[in-house]
Amino acid sequence: MAISKVERLVNLVIALLSTRQYLTAEKIRASVAGYADCVSDEAFSRMFERDKNELRDLGIPLETGVPSRYSTVEGYRINRDAYELPQIELTGEETAAVAAAAALWESPELGSAAQRALLKLRAAGVQVEPEPAGTFPPLPTRARGSEPALQALLAAIRARQTVRFLHRSAPTDPWVLRTVEPWGVVTVSGRWYLVGHDTDRDAVRTFRLSRIGEDVTAVGDPGVVHIPDGTDLRARVLATTGPGEVTGSATVWVAGGRAFELRRLGREVGSRRVGDRDGTVLEVPVRSRTWLARIVAGQGPDALVLDPPGLRAEVQRILTRVAHTDDDGGLQR
Repeated sequence: MAISKVERLVNLVIALLSTRQYLTAEKIRASVAGYADCVSDEAFSRMFERDKNELRDLGIPLETGVPSRYSTVEGYRINRDAYELPQIELTGEETAAVAAAAALWESPELGSAAQRALLKLRAAGVQVEPEPAGTFPPLPTRARGSEPALQALLAAIRARQTVRFLHRSAPTDPWVLRTVEPWGVVTVSGRWYLVGHDTDRDAVRTFRLSRIGEDVTAVGDPGVVHIPDGTDLRARVLATTGPGEVTGSATVWVAGGRAFELRRLGREVGSRRVGDRDGTVLEVPVRSRTWLARIVAGQGPDALVLDPPGLRAEVQRILTRVAHTDDDGGLQR
């Protein structure tokens, strides 16, 4: 299947950003997906010239130079210093939103295309700049549901197409077949929800993604789903789930630039240094002490319960149990 112009331009930008060396046109033709379909050198030359002009028109700083001191062939690269945005200051809520989006992008169904592009560049001998590991924490699978279901739902939302899937209202309830016109996917209090019109019940419904089966099937024609003007998906979820039964609040310290799941749940109330690490003090609403303890324990050394003592003890019990399981040769989760 032929690659679209947009995808080819994205592949070209990835290639030129991922290396410090200048890439010759010949190497670009061989390693960047989208140019292999050119039937002749002249066709490639015309296509490549158009693509270079488009990148420059978009404001992308395309540079020319020679790949090495012994080469006389012109090469190309994108100046990262000129291309990358300057330092941006974000609020805690904005940082959490960006982290969630980045983690979602790195999920298998969304990140595979970029990974294949980088793999092909490495195979072609292009020196790809490594990205720092662990920049963003992985988005918990329990929050976003299964990967196949999420992929199918996002595709149906883009196509404005009705979907059919199995769903259960609680972990112990039986599966029920639902037919839904999907409007969008949003996250509230660390959980992901699908909002749409349930055609069987002729009503707007909210479905937690973790309770949707893996087999999501698109039915009917694309373009038939219409979202009412002024629809606020997040408000729909809040109206359905309610604010939750808050039983108090907990004071939790999180390390700087870490524990984004907790940052999404709480609000900043101060800063504090623990050991040799600077961090933020959060006030987190407690709807389920066991659930919150699991989240804190899952952050490892990046989170610490300051208050209440009961929650801190629960986190310690979880970590102790995990440590003992690991010592006994079991699998640590």
